[in-house]
Order: sequence, then structure tokens, then C-alpha cells
Amino acid sequence: MLKGIRGDKVIWVVVLLLSAISLVCVYSSVTALATRYKGGNAMYYLVKHASIIGCGLLLMYMVHKVRYTYFSRISQIAVWIAAPLLLYTLFKGISAGEANRWIGIPGTGLTFQTSDFAKLALIAYVARILSTRQEMIKDFKAAFLPVIIPVGIICALILPANFSTAALLFLVCLILMFIGRINLKYLAMLLGGCILLLTIFTFVIMKYPDSIRRGRTWKARIENFKSGNSEENYQADQAKMAIGTSGIFGKGPGRSDQRNFLPQASSDFIFAILIEEWGVIAGAVILFLYMIMLFRGVRIASRTPKSFGSFLAIGLTFSLVFQAMINMAVAVNLFPVTGQPLPLVSMGGTSIWFTSIAIGMVLSVSRETEQESKGTLKEIKKEKGDQLAAA
Repeated sequence: MLKGIRGDKVIWVVVLLLSAISLVCVYSSVTALATRYKGGNAMYYLVKHASIIGCGLLLMYMVHKVRYTYFSRISQIAVWIAAPLLLYTLFKGISAGEANRWIGIPGTGLTFQTSDFAKLALIAYVARILSTRQEMIKDFKAAFLPVIIPVGIICALILPANFSTAALLFLVCLILMFIGRINLKYLAMLLGGCILLLTIFTFVIMKYPDSIRRGRTWKARIENFKSGNSEENYQADQAKMAIGTSGIFGKGPGRSDQRNFLPQASSDFIFAILIEEWGVIAGAVILFLYMIMLFRGVRIASRTPKSFGSFLAIGLTFSLVFQAMINMAVAVNLFPVTGQPLPLVSMGGTSIWFTSIAIGMVLSVSRETEQESKGTLKEIKKEKGDQLAAA
């Protein structure tokens, strides 16, 4: 397997480092969870999490071996599977936090968040449309509408259950459209319309929260973030306490105090626990690793000769790194609580697998680019050899 690993080696190293950090942090942060549900057996959660990460790495390896051009074809089917799945989740999904976000996988006992699948499908589909319509990219009907219609449908279906995911996905697609040279006039109109709708939406939930599903939840989050209400903003306050008492080098592994009080210590707020135990310097290291991933993703996109590969790599990389930035911003109270996990670090199930698939797709682009570069180099050397022989 090690001999078959291709693609950007730096990204592989970053993934392995984040996975190792995840194992240490999850084992330390699940003590309260283990005491409540498993009689104090934290090893149960460690073994489960390690197996999920192991499966994720295997998925990443398998996906990176697939030629990335196949993802263009698959996206045509996947995006239209995603829409009914999201619709089904809205009405028949498994509820969590006053929203239906998961559906079960028949016969396995597993559940997955349909928005994770929809993100991959939509980004790949937008990358396909942008790459195939470059000759008519400035045209409204031929290029803009074929992109914005699926983006609008998928984001609208995600929004009622998960506003932050819908907003993040829309932002990534907007950036892709900008990079893909969609007419700036249409993008400006789209952005202006979204700002207007967001303003109306915010006004409605603040004045008439019961008129929208989860309106009261969103209103409470906005008000609590603005006012800093310590009773209602409990998780954010505990996270701030964890970070504020950490120091440069932290309290030491396994010595977190706030892990016993943070309800989402092993998932949404694992960054706060990591800083509490390992210090501000550890938080800087995590941030640096994600910045490396962003840089390498942009580098892969810039070196890929085919436009689909470039759009796919940049879209998936931005999606992962933006999600990480949002999670860390929530932990330090720069953003309201959103429920976004820290990619490859937070404890999770199928969310880790979808993240692994996304990175595998980026590595697939990198692998194909490397092979094409080697093939071109061999042709140049052969041509020079033939010229020398003829001389």
C-alpha cells in the first residue's frame, strides 16, 4: 500500500499528523462521555475513533487511485441524488438540535449527514460545468444559469437544518464561479440578492422567530453572541475558559478541566480542549497545518493542465480549510456557535469519511498531474536523445 501512495506527499503528511493529534485529543476529551455512557471506559471511544480514522485513510487511498476525470461524470448523477436525499432528510431524517440532519444506512446501523455528501457532489458538479462552458462562460443562459440553479437548490435544502453549512457551501461555489470567470455583473447581482435575502431573513427571525422553523434557535444564537449572556452562551464561555487558562504550553495531556463541562468537548469544541492541554503553541501548529493544506491545494490547482482538475482541487481545499477556520473561530468566540466539526480532528463517524474522500479527490488530481509531468519530461528527454543520435 505504501508503494502505491502517490499525489502530494505534503498533504499526506498533514493528514497523518492531524489524525494522530485527533487520536490523542479525542482520548483525552471523552472522559465525561465515557463516564456517562460506558462506565468510564474511554478506551471504547478511542478504539472506535481509531477504526473510523483507519477506514477514512483507506477510503482516501482508494479514491486517490481513481482518475479524477471520472469524478466529473459521477457528479452529474451525484448532484441529483443529493437533492432528494436532502429533501427526505428534512421531513424524515434523524433529528439532532431541533433539526433533521441525518439519515440511516439500511442494514448497517450507521447514519450519515446528507449535507456532507451534497457538498462533495455540488462542488464537483460546479467544477464540471465551469470547465465545460469556458468558451461561453460569460453567457447568462449557457453558463451562469446551469451553475446557479443546482447551487441554489442544494444550498436551499441544506439551509433549514444547517445554516452554516449552506452558507459555507454557497461561499465556496461563489469563489469557484469567480475563479471560473463567470460574468462579474451576474456575480454582483447574485451577491446583492443574497445580502438582501439575508437581511430580510435576519429581520424575520428577530421579529417573528416562530414563523420559521428553528427561528427561535437562530435568534437565540445571534442575541447570545452579541450580549455575551453567560447562561445561554454556556458552551462558548466554557471554551473561552479552557483557552484562557491554557498558557503557552498548556496544562499537560489529560489535564483539561473544561472537558468535564463542555457538552461537545470531543467534537465541535475539541480545538479549545487541545489548546487547554497543549497550549497556545499547539493551536498555532494546528492552524499552520491547515494553512499548509490550503497552500498545497492551491499549488495543485495551479499546476493542473485541465480546468476541471483545477476547479475541483481549489473547491474541495477551500471547503475543508474554511470549515476548519470557522470551527476555530467559534472556539475563540469570534463566531456564534455553528456546529461545524474540525476536519480530521473532531470525533465523528461518516463526516470523517466524507472529509477523507474529499482529500482523496484532491490527491487524485495531484497524482494525475505528476504522472502527466513525468510523461512530458520523458518525451522531452527522448526527443533530445533522438536529436543527439541524428547529429
